Amino acid sequence: MVTAMILSLSILLSSCIGSFSLYNKLLTWNKSIEDPWVNELIFAVLCIIPVYPIAWLTDVVVLNSIEFWTGENPCCDIQIKKVNTKDGHFTITTDANGYKIQKEGTEETVEFHFNKEENSWSLETMNETIPLLQFVDNHQAKVFLADGSSLTVSIDQAGLLALKQALETKALFAAK
Repeated sequence: MVTAMILSLSILLSSCIGSFSLYNKLLTWNKSIEDPWVNELIFAVLCIIPVYPIAWLTDVVVLNSIEFWTGENPCCDIQIKKVNTKDGHFTITTDANGYKIQKEGTEETVEFHFNKEENSWSLETMNETIPLLQFVDNHQAKVFLADGSSLTVSIDQAGLLALKQALETKALFAAK
């Protein structure tokens, strides 16, 4: 009986540390409260009720196991941030597929989209999709240039330098 129980738990608790996304979302929300007294009060109440222990246990037993076996955590990580710049106020939405940027007061959006099947990033506007780069393997990436050509570089400082030199050469050629 004990052996059967241990084997059952070994399937659920698959030695994957996991991202603990539910617990971390709760903790991040609690930390976002600026008044330290209110922050501590909410923390204490959420420990006593016991919201924090339940969120942690849910991550350990269910969500992290699902994340281990499927590669994705069902507690979707959608984050929304407001950024103020000299050019205006922007809303940046981050999810599993990439980033969406929208200037407040306009309908126009720009998205940086990650395609899992192609292992690539692209820039998507309302009118077009522009490929940016595709990972060839763990050491190289194919970068798509503005003139329609591409360049395969290593994913390290030497590859970044090679890309920078290629872009400067093309810019210099275009200036002549």
